[in-house]
Parts: sequence; C-alpha cells; structure tokens
Amino acid sequence: MINVLINGFEGRMGQEVYKQIKLSDKFQCIAGIDKNSNINEITEIIDVIIDFSTPIATFNILKYAKVHHIPIVIATTGFSEDELEIIKDYSKELPIFKSSNMSYETNLMISIVSKIAKELKHSDIEIVETHHRNKVDSPSGTALMIADSINKSLDNSMHYEFDRHSKKAPRDKTEIGIHSLRGGTEVGKHSVFFFGENESLEISHTVTSRSVFASGALKAAEFIINKPAGLYDMNDLIG
Repeated sequence: MINVLINGFEGRMGQEVYKQIKLSDKFQCIAGIDKNSNINEITEIIDVIIDFSTPIATFNILKYAKVHHIPIVIATTGFSEDELEIIKDYSKELPIFKSSNMSYETNLMISIVSKIAKELKHSDIEIVETHHRNKVDSPSGTALMIADSINKSLDNSMHYEFDRHSKKAPRDKTEIGIHSLRGGTEVGKHSVFFFGENESLEISHTVTSRSVFASGALKAAEFIINKPAGLYDMNDLIG
C-alpha cells in the first residue's frame, strides 16, 4: 500500500482525494492536515504527499517534504512567478509533480489547441474559463496552462490581455484574451475560440465531477514515487 498525506484535507479537493483513496486498493490515507494542523505531530511513514491547498500551505508542506525526502504532488493553483521559481528550486532536491489541472482530458485538450494554433496562427484567440463562486484565483491555473501552450506553439510571440475595461483601441493581433466567469457550483469549464475571417472554431472541455482531478492526482502520486529529484507534469505521466 502507498501511504498518502493529504495537504488541504478539509477542502473540497482534499475530501475528494480522501474519498477516492477509500475506494482504492493501492493507497491509504495516513494523515490529513489543514491550516489548524501541526505538521510536526505527524509520526507515520509517508510515501507521497498530495497537495490541494493554498500557496502558503504548499510552501509549508514543501519544507516538510524536503526535510523528510518525501515526493509531492502539487495540484494547488494561484502561484506567482516568483513562487513558481521557488518550487523549481525545491525540485532540484525533491521529486515534485506539479500540474494546475489533473484531468487527463483537459491536458489532451491543451495539446490539441496548441496544434490548432499553429494552423490558425492568424486567428484571434480568446480563452474563457468558468468556475464556482468560491474559487479564489482568477484566471484559473488551467486557463494559463492553455494560454502558455498556445503561446509556446507560436514561438512566444503573443501577450495576454486580462481586462479590456479601460482599453480604447482595436484588438491587437498578438494578444490572447483570457476571461473568467464565476458563479454557482460550476466545477470547471474551459473554452478556446479561434476567430478567423467569416468563420470561427471553438474547443471546449467541461468537468462535472471533482473526482476526475482526484483520480489524476492519485495517478500522479503513483507515478512520482521512486522518481529522482526533478519537476514533473502531466506530459510526463501521459507520454
């Protein structure tokens, strides 16, 4: 059995991971911690950490993981560029699997739209993401993953436009518009629009249950155990 520590245990995703672990014959939850927990009270042997929390909580558990040499799956979003660099530094001494979205189909969509962008490079590209009213970060980490994959396929020639509220000018051909909708209990939807001359193409992916993210996180946890130090993502798991 693989012994798992869940960071962010009381959150929606922490509870979903716990639920999936209880249904599994490969994993067992050894410990679950949240903002009121004392990490130093954990005495059990831990094989892997799954982190669905906040950036502050992630760095707290990263320190613990580094001291005890425990692989970690980071599914938390909302990191700044500086914080992402710190995670890279940790990965020099620790196996870290990081993805803003643990869904296999979402990552397949990201691969598809990056290829389409090459074919439709003269199109106007817009990304719209929709999540529940309680989601803290905006835009979503997945929306940024999509934008980054498109930008990379276009030789990093694009820039991101998050707010046109005060912009009084025609749309720039080198921009990718990114828009966030928040409301209700929507688990997550991401759409990419390619607007051409007299026609358009839309690629969308919708998640109706958080279980897909929990299942993906467990696949990532199984994948990263016994891996050497480094920074891994869904591309490593998929292919």
